[in-house]
This record gives sequence, structure tokens and C-alpha cells, in this order.
Amino acid sequence: MVADLCYDPKILGVPAGTVLMTMSSIQATRLKKGMLVKMGEDLFRVLDLHHLTPGNKRGHVQAKMRNIRTSSLIDHKFRSEDDVERATLDERDMQYLYKDGDSFHFMDTTSFEQLHVAAEALGDAVNYIVPDAVIRLEFYGPEPVGVELPSTVDLKVLDTVPGIKGATASAQVKPARLETGLVVQVPPFVNTGDTIRVNTDTGEYLSRV
Repeated sequence: MVADLCYDPKILGVPAGTVLMTMSSIQATRLKKGMLVKMGEDLFRVLDLHHLTPGNKRGHVQAKMRNIRTSSLIDHKFRSEDDVERATLDERDMQYLYKDGDSFHFMDTTSFEQLHVAAEALGDAVNYIVPDAVIRLEFYGPEPVGVELPSTVDLKVLDTVPGIKGATASAQVKPARLETGLVVQVPPFVNTGDTIRVNTDTGEYLSRV
């Protein structure tokens, strides 16, 4: 049974434009990677799932999840018949402006409203965003809780050593520091000043642009 709770800002007496959350309950077997679930007062992002049916025992779902506020990882076992509270996020396209300490400042591309997001809410995404880039920020109610990145990004190499002549095939990589501070392993022909394409899921070099 799915129970959707949709709130009308006018009914609740909150200002127009306020983003409100939508909650729904789904069966544990319908969980998917990337979903956000609420357990107690905490929000968790589902990172990995395994549906297990051991012999004649009841099936269960083993989930690896990350607390989006503390970044801590947990493993949790749901029974197949368990209902899980799912949090539906609001998404807004935001232009990244600049970093100030541990805060990242963004501007809504529609309303031009500016806000700042703590580094811990962005997680590893801080390695893949550069000023003026437009990305999709995720909100739970009024709280920014994450970012949806494209599958790849193009980043400039700030520093890397020259390739080593005569290196064996197994050693044909070298570290490169990119404009966001991320360090990736790159082929020897990549030089300082080059722009490379990086996989945002794995942090791996894909190609030179």
C-alpha cells in the first residue's frame, strides 16, 4: 500500500515558493540504488542492494546506505515484507558560483536566488564541480541534501609529472592533480594544462578532451 502525503503551502500557511517534502511508503523489495529513505530522524541514500532468499527461510534485502547528513555508512537488512519510508526530493538547476571556506555558493538559474551549501552535504561531488557549471541540487524540504552529477565532467590538469620513458605497460599511468583538487591516474601523454574527461561515479580518467 502506497501512502502519498502531498502538502499545499497555502493550507499550511507557509510562504509561496517554499519547497515541501513528499513522503511515500514502498515495499523493501522495490528499493533501488540512489533512492533516499527515512529511518527515524535520519535520511539515507541507498548505495547498493542485494535481494536474498536463503533456502526455505524468508527473503530479505541487504542494503548498504550512506547517512546524507553525517556521511557515515551502514549496512541494514530489511525483511521482504517491510515497508520503507521513501523521501522524494525536489530538484533545482543551480549555477555554482564560488567556494567560501567550507561553503559552496550557488544561484538558482530560474529565480536567481542565491544560497550556500555545506561541503558535507555535497560529499564527493565537490571534486567534480567548477565555477559557472550548472548542476542539479537536491532538496529535502528546504534543506539541500545532495547533488545530481552528470556521468562525466571535463576538468583541467593543474599539475602532473612528465611521462617516464621506457616504462613498462603496467606502469603507464601517473598521478595528476585537477583544478578541483581531485587526483586521478592518467596516461603518460597527459600534460599540465590539458583538459581530461573523468567518470564521476568512479573518479577514473576516461580520455583527453
